[in-house]
Amino acid sequence: MNPIRPIAVTALLAVSLIASAQTAAQQTRADAEKDPLLKAMLEEMDRSMSQLQLKGFEKPFFIQYRIEDVDNYETKAEFGASEGSQRNHQRVARITVRVGDYKTDSSGGRGDGALQLAALDDDPIAVRSALWTATDTAYKSALSAYAQKQAALKQVQTPPQADDFSKETALISLAEPLKLKLDEPAWVERVAKASGLYRTDAQVKASQHDVEYSTAEFHARVTTTWLVTSEGTIVRKTAADYQEAIGVGTQAADGMRLDRSYASTGDSIGGLDAQGAFEKHAVGLIASLTDLRKAPLVEEEYHGPVLLSSDAGADTLRALVASGVAATRPKLGTEARTNGPFASSYHARVLPDFLDLVDSPALKSFDGKGLVGAYEVDDEGVAAQTVKLVTEGKLENYLIGREPVRDIPQSNGHGRAGITGAARPAIGVLKITAKDGLTDDELNRKLLDLAKDRGLKSVYFVETMGGELTPRLLYRVGLDGKRELVRGAVLDDLDQRALRSSVEAAGKDLWVANYFGDVPETVLAPAMLLDDVTVKRANEKNEKLPFYPPPE
Repeated sequence: MNPIRPIAVTALLAVSLIASAQTAAQQTRADAEKDPLLKAMLEEMDRSMSQLQLKGFEKPFFIQYRIEDVDNYETKAEFGASEGSQRNHQRVARITVRVGDYKTDSSGGRGDGALQLAALDDDPIAVRSALWTATDTAYKSALSAYAQKQAALKQVQTPPQADDFSKETALISLAEPLKLKLDEPAWVERVAKASGLYRTDAQVKASQHDVEYSTAEFHARVTTTWLVTSEGTIVRKTAADYQEAIGVGTQAADGMRLDRSYASTGDSIGGLDAQGAFEKHAVGLIASLTDLRKAPLVEEEYHGPVLLSSDAGADTLRALVASGVAATRPKLGTEARTNGPFASSYHARVLPDFLDLVDSPALKSFDGKGLVGAYEVDDEGVAAQTVKLVTEGKLENYLIGREPVRDIPQSNGHGRAGITGAARPAIGVLKITAKDGLTDDELNRKLLDLAKDRGLKSVYFVETMGGELTPRLLYRVGLDGKRELVRGAVLDDLDQRALRSSVEAAGKDLWVANYFGDVPETVLAPAMLLDDVTVKRANEKNEKLPFYPPPE
């Protein structure tokens, strides 16, 4: 790709960015008060900050109101028949009250906030009453937590390594709310059809007796967040997440459980697989069950090169890296900077020197696919920032919210929260790239070269991962490049140390992995070749097979 844009395009982009910035800068409290919900929140915030103080006790120095409006739709099916659908619409208010000051406050214990259901119809008295009740509860909890914290500080020799709360510039950001619009009967029918493909599709109908369960589901969610702080921040933001998924399973002749699943996830209906493409994936899953039942068990134990597909690489990097780069406050009285596997790795090498890792929440699409982890403002009212986490293998930064850690006193806009939870540092769009990345063919050749150099008869390739980094599709690869599907394996030492010291090469193409969860996340990752991983048989109990066949 040519990195030099034509002058006209560059100028047009600059004008667009300036216009966008001016529009954002022009938003005021008066604009926010045109929204009846924000107006009620702001009025109650003013009242709380002026009147909330228990005689003889600390007055709050910070209050945050966050209201989440969640419109959910879900339909499920099994064995070709719908199990029904449901649509839920609710609002939840989460109130945070902090007493003390920015250096030492009431956070870190049980006094970090209160929850309250809020009215759906924007009635100002109902909204303000819900906020008032929860604010009172949160304030009392904060006073108790602050007293406990003051007592705890007297018992430790080592003072806190950072302030409890960061000072951030107030912002006003008002996005137009999205609406959840669906053809619900069509999705009920589509999901039911997907769950019954095992007995209706000509390609897999002959193997329908291999299927012990076949489920499908569709989940759609639109979340609009209103956020107001006592510092002057006013935010209205909105996000949509959609997922269609299928799961099938069976048992091998020896009783081993065999499970396959696939999900299409996006930030819009159009971002999901078309029905034909999704059903093609589903048929492939069902066919793979027959292959897995016939597949031999993995060898007793293997030590050597393993190639992870970009799909498997995304799951691996999310599991091993995402939590490590999120900086959370360490235990009181310790000298630690943060918690997790990279707590003492600041400016140290955590990946090979040819890998870079960046979190870019503003990246809304990649390779034509919408990214569910993208956002513009985090759940603490701080503008999202692109953070260079790992450069040439060295950890240069952490993701952080408004609770500082040593050496990182300010938020970088990564305080993210679930519907009812407190904000915590988390990835948005985690992108891992390799300098001089290889094609899939080059990675396969390098895998075989490693096998020949070490006198091995075969090596392994992981196509897909399941929970706890357990291979779902694992192939034994001969020196001639021929792949044989095997089953019943676990990867014993695929951990942070392996990522640091065993990655020989990585791919040039990135897999887009959207994760639908309480806090949506995206990982863009390459395939990875590791030179030393242990592959061994899973030590699991095999259940007895059914005593008679399933119905025709």
